[in-house]
Amino acid sequence: MRSCRMTRRLDGLAPLCAACLAFAHPPAASGAEPVVSSEPDPGIPVTVEVTRVERIWDRAPHSAFTDLLDWNGKLICAFREGRGHVSTDGRIRLIASDDGRAWHPLALVGLDGYDLRDADLSIMPDGRMMLLGGAAPRKRDRQRAPTGTFVSFSKDGRDWTAPEIVIEPGRWLWRVTWHDGRAYGFSYPAAQGNHLELLTSEDGRHWTPRAPNLVAGQDASEAQIQFDRRGRALALVRRAKAGALLGRSDGDFTHWQWSDLNCAQVWGREPNPRGSEFRAFGGPNFIETLPDVWIGAGRMHEGGAHTALTWLDARSATMQPLLKLPSGGDTSYPGLVWRDGTLFISYYSSHQGRTSIYLAQAKLQRTPHEHIDVARDAGAGSYEAFPDVARLADGRLMCVFYAGYGHVSPPIGQYPRGGRIACCSSEDDGRTWSEPRTLHDGPLDDRDPSVT
Repeated sequence: MRSCRMTRRLDGLAPLCAACLAFAHPPAASGAEPVVSSEPDPGIPVTVEVTRVERIWDRAPHSAFTDLLDWNGKLICAFREGRGHVSTDGRIRLIASDDGRAWHPLALVGLDGYDLRDADLSIMPDGRMMLLGGAAPRKRDRQRAPTGTFVSFSKDGRDWTAPEIVIEPGRWLWRVTWHDGRAYGFSYPAAQGNHLELLTSEDGRHWTPRAPNLVAGQDASEAQIQFDRRGRALALVRRAKAGALLGRSDGDFTHWQWSDLNCAQVWGREPNPRGSEFRAFGGPNFIETLPDVWIGAGRMHEGGAHTALTWLDARSATMQPLLKLPSGGDTSYPGLVWRDGTLFISYYSSHQGRTSIYLAQAKLQRTPHEHIDVARDAGAGSYEAFPDVARLADGRLMCVFYAGYGHVSPPIGQYPRGGRIACCSSEDDGRTWSEPRTLHDGPLDDRDPSVT
């Protein structure tokens, strides 16, 4: 779219729900890695400076697949511990910190007979934490097994309810986000099916389909859903053999618009129009930081596997790399928290030997621009184009423009009247603009307005 211009096995417990495992010694931590910064780019609204990167946990042979949560003033990091990347002993470790530097263990959550994987943390409407993740009934290490989904709940981060299987192995509900009292998340085929399915729940235990059979046959898997400040849903989706997908929806979230995420610049190379630079964008995550500034994170492969930060422009369905975090080998699956002007990024990596958990801290600064955004979304699909402007008799400026869901927006189910003509006005010579409103919305794709 354009705008106008977060294992130790305790024998005898089945299921294993270990909590309150405090240790006399603190978790291992390394010195800070060198900082890295993104290069200024006139097409990207922010620059990012990573001010600190530190290894915060390395006590298991393999620690991986993180998430991060800001809960009651503490940072909570959850991740899997096991013998290896795929093993029968997967458990979810939770650790906490006040400032992102000193960390202490909270709990270890496991379920006998299952390899627990890919922790996802969220805050429920009643203030409890919900831990969700993958559950694979693996019989031996490195064995392929169907994966389902478990949940566990806590009031204090130390005592957790016994994990419950809420999605049977075969479909994996990977990450969820709460919005207006309900949790939303996409299940993907982990042995069953070839499509995504949007599920929703009021209690985290009972899930019902909201939008079935999405992006069928497109190799879609891990998907993160977020909601913007206007209540619209966005989804960032991994594909194994193709570039990442961006999904957009509003209303009741039953109809989705999907786009290949293209990239205008890839570490100095010419762009690939199909977005193959984001092929197998492992562990996709994204978050709104500054207003309307979405930062993505995941595994990229240019120059070797690494965890990268990206800028995601939901309006134009494009994503651009910002910087490479110190990482390599077995890496990615970031958790993201925006707190008091700092972006905290948890991730795992094997670039220093043992596969360990890292935390990066970054500052964002808006890039100076000579242009001002007049409108970002007039309610017809987040594509604004073809503007014209005139000064009215009362001295105000009026900008008229086309609002649709793409360059051409014929009527479809989600937008039965197609594109429309919208306008904004300014009383201070264009420095600030009113919210967009519809001028004309006929039964066809109304476009290319002019004002005099």
